[in-house]
Parts: sequence; C-alpha cells; structure tokens
Amino acid sequence: MVEIKGIEKFAPLDFRGYISSTVFLGGCNFRCPYCHNADLVLRPETLETIPLDFFASYLDSRKGWLEGVCVSGGEPLLEDSLDVLLRIIKERNLLVKLDTNGSLPDRLEGLIRSGLIDQVAMDVKAPLGRYREVTRSEVEGEAVFRSIEILRSSGVLYLFRTTVVPQLVGERDLLEIAQMLHGAPLFQVQQFSGKNTIDEEYARIQPFSPEEINRLAALVQPYFGEVRVEGI
Repeated sequence: MVEIKGIEKFAPLDFRGYISSTVFLGGCNFRCPYCHNADLVLRPETLETIPLDFFASYLDSRKGWLEGVCVSGGEPLLEDSLDVLLRIIKERNLLVKLDTNGSLPDRLEGLIRSGLIDQVAMDVKAPLGRYREVTRSEVEGEAVFRSIEILRSSGVLYLFRTTVVPQLVGERDLLEIAQMLHGAPLFQVQQFSGKNTIDEEYARIQPFSPEEINRLAALVQPYFGEVRVEGI
C-alpha cells in the first residue's frame, strides 16, 4: 500500500488557486546533491507512515473546505499503488496535482489517461545532456524529454520548473532548458535552499541573490507564456 510520510494541511503555494493540502511519499530515483528532502529520499523507512484510512478520514473532515491535494515526494511515480491514493482523493471530488521529476514517462502517461491527475508540476533538473551528472542517477535525458512531450499533448494543466544552484545549475543551463521548453505556458525558476541537503557540501553554498534570481527569470521570460519565481 501507499506509504504517506507527511501531510502539510494547508499548502497554498503547492497548488496555486486552490485551497489545498500536500502529501509526501518517500523514495526517489534521483540523488540531486542540493535536494533539501534528504530524509524522504534517503531514509524514508525512518519516517512514520500515515495510514491510508487516516488520510481518507482527514479528507472527509475537510469536506466543503478543501479543494485539492498535491501529491509530492520524493518521486510519487515510484509508488506502485499510487493510483489507489489518487482514487481516494478523486472519489471525494477533489483536484489532484502531481509533482514529478519526469523520469517515468510510462507511469505519468498512464495516470493522465486514467483521469486521475488534473495538474502536473515537472522539475526539469538540467539540460538533457547533464542529467546523469546533476541528478547523480542512471536516468537518461531521453526519458525526461518524453515526459515533457507527454505533458505538452496531455490536455492537463502543467508547469515546468528548474532550481538554480550556484556551481551546478546556472545561467547557461537555464537558457538551454528554456530553449528546449520554448512555448510552454508556465515556467518557474526556483531558489536553492541549503537546508538538510543530500550532499552536506551544498549546505555551505550561498544561494543566488534575489536580484540574480529575478534577472535569470527575466532572461528566460521570452520563451514562456509566464515565468514565476519561487523561494526568494
């Protein structure tokens, strides 16, 4: 069964435009050194699991107030029984937003086709040629590109987002990503956080200044319908 490792009861930034909660699932196939969910990614078994019946009761207790649920991680698509969780949400007439790293295009496409997902936020970690380097994984850029194409033709609302990290993902990378995603309706430039990082060295890296983040966002604005900045 699905192992929920956390619930954020009110998460206004995770599912914009809706009164929403966020649930977190453990485990990830990426090892991005700057990731600030180290426990969820590396040690999910050490975190308490929230039973599905408790989660269902939580949703019922918010009936008439809650509008949607963001399902995040980790990487939710690694969960074999993810559809069970999504059906619990949809059966209560709530919207579902999925956060994903885009590495599992078949799973993504299947869940979209099943009608269980209303919106997707996909992290684009790096230019395709740098994926294995930046994510410290065996995932190839081709899988990520296929997920991008699936979202473009899916009919569901979607956004792409990239975390910029000094010494790892910077201006040149962001421009290459923007060129690849050209024409997407919404792109989000995210500030890096040095808290609880997978690689402890990244806790000592100073994030880009707010001024630099805004400059980078303005630089890629011509490629998208809208560009947002998050985390500054």
